[in-house]
Amino acid sequence: MLIDIRHEIRYVYGRPVFVEPLTVRLTPRSDAAQRLLSFSMRVDPDPSGLTRTTEHDGVEASMLWFDGAHPSLRIEARSRVRTDRDNPFDWIITDDGAASLPASYKAAQAAALAPMLAPVEDENGDEVVRWAERLADQSERSPAAFLNLLTETIHAEWAMIGREDGDPFAPSHSLEQKRGACRDVTMLFVAACRSQGLAARFVSGYSVHHPPETVRQELHAWAEVYLPGAGWRGYDPSLGLAVADGHVALCSAPDHRLAAPVSGSYRGTGVASTIEYDIDLRVVDEGSA
Repeated sequence: MLIDIRHEIRYVYGRPVFVEPLTVRLTPRSDAAQRLLSFSMRVDPDPSGLTRTTEHDGVEASMLWFDGAHPSLRIEARSRVRTDRDNPFDWIITDDGAASLPASYKAAQAAALAPMLAPVEDENGDEVVRWAERLADQSERSPAAFLNLLTETIHAEWAMIGREDGDPFAPSHSLEQKRGACRDVTMLFVAACRSQGLAARFVSGYSVHHPPETVRQELHAWAEVYLPGAGWRGYDPSLGLAVADGHVALCSAPDHRLAAPVSGSYRGTGVASTIEYDIDLRVVDEGSA
């Protein structure tokens, strides 16, 4: 699938402020599931410096810095991506330790995956562990069956809501309330996977499958799970599906903090700010591309 994306973010400040260096993660990944064909970015005001970087976990980002004070900031990114994974189930598990739950990885892999195996911070996380254990029993300890059941259960039983601001709810809160935004159920999914020994991470990006709880195209969140022999595989609990060619990943991280599209701050005592955004996503007819 060939997908064109335009993502614009606008910050407006109460009065001119000094914008501290920003990390911008709006460059779609290139990996086994998708290929970035083109990317451009415009920034207003012009930064005094810009460098393309590769972050510690392999995410491609742009670092921008500015001189002087500015009343607003606008970032517009345009991308064309080809998604190639039409079958999300074309994999086998090649390590006996990960063939049944709770899963385990070989020592070198476990060390590399450690941040994605650590329990999610949650004061009432034991409730999530017990819930995940029940699903694992229902899945006869099969990782593939567990991941499918976890995805389907959240999609069927949780009320999805639009919630533009704020960190994800604690997984135990989402479990108790059975409602949340895509980032909330993603962290619940991640916590459940990790409780069963499966390395899981948070993904930020776009989906051509428009979530019913939103009235316009928005940044989307889902999870990826590492399976020996399959690598990282995506699961979208808010949409109830294994990720194929209808998703475009921007970046991934152990949790949402390192997968934000823009990270940074500004200096201005008592100055308030507002943020607006527009995302246009279009599937291109490849015959006319």
